[in-house]
Amino acid sequence: MTVQTRPGAVRPAVTALKYLSLVIATGVVVVPLLTMFGTSFKTPEEMAAGDILALPASFFNFENYRIAFENGNMLVAFGNTAFILLFSIAGTIAIGSMAAYAIDRFTFRLKKVVVALFLIATLVPGVTTQVATFEVIDAFGLFDTRWGPILLFMGTDIVSIYIFLQFIRNIPVSLDEAARLDGATSFGIYRKVILPLLKPAIATVVIIKGITVYNEFYIPFLYMPSEELGVISTSLFRFKGPFGAHWEVISAGAVLVILPTLAIFLALQRFVYNGFTAGATK
Repeated sequence: MTVQTRPGAVRPAVTALKYLSLVIATGVVVVPLLTMFGTSFKTPEEMAAGDILALPASFFNFENYRIAFENGNMLVAFGNTAFILLFSIAGTIAIGSMAAYAIDRFTFRLKKVVVALFLIATLVPGVTTQVATFEVIDAFGLFDTRWGPILLFMGTDIVSIYIFLQFIRNIPVSLDEAARLDGATSFGIYRKVILPLLKPAIATVVIIKGITVYNEFYIPFLYMPSEELGVISTSLFRFKGPFGAHWEVISAGAVLVILPTLAIFLALQRFVYNGFTAGATK
């Protein structure tokens, strides 16, 4: 005898399971952030007590923030990070949009091979090519300069190309033909017709690539070892010593690092969502 379950009885259980999974996922993300925020106000004595989840004695103890900002040389780090961000994002936009324009609008030999190579490159673990990459950067004399990481970050990733490609495919080819009848060259069409219509895609790439570069630790740590060339991620590493770490100061520095990206993301998040949804549905 088979017992049939009514659909109405299943829906509440499914809804409860759905919200339970959302609560757990939210806790996994939020609890570490709240713990880091509370730790940034603790004194070394409170940290020595060992209760990580305990609230600090005072939320007005900004000594850790002062130490993180001054000893971590955060002002110079923010300047270096901004410099690298500016050129890396500009290069990514230029190379990515041009590559997407060429792939979509031009017919050439081995076109499918080129597209396949972009996809294959994303499957190769970056750590396996670091020895060769380091030798190339050193041979160009870019080691221990800000231009080494900029050159590596400017290497267009398949995500940027995909975003630009989705938008370009929805720009009518008739606009290209009309511009060509007016005497425009291929580059002129790209600059005057295609690029102005890619503003939503550019905003999306700026945010995604910007957060990636902003959070990157390995490349600046490897290619810019000098202290005066430190970025925000490597500046926090200075508070980690061989005999322990000043976690209260590191937490304060991490909060300082998070605040700019949080403010920018909250202000521009609609461009990210609109960019992805428009590129996926158009």
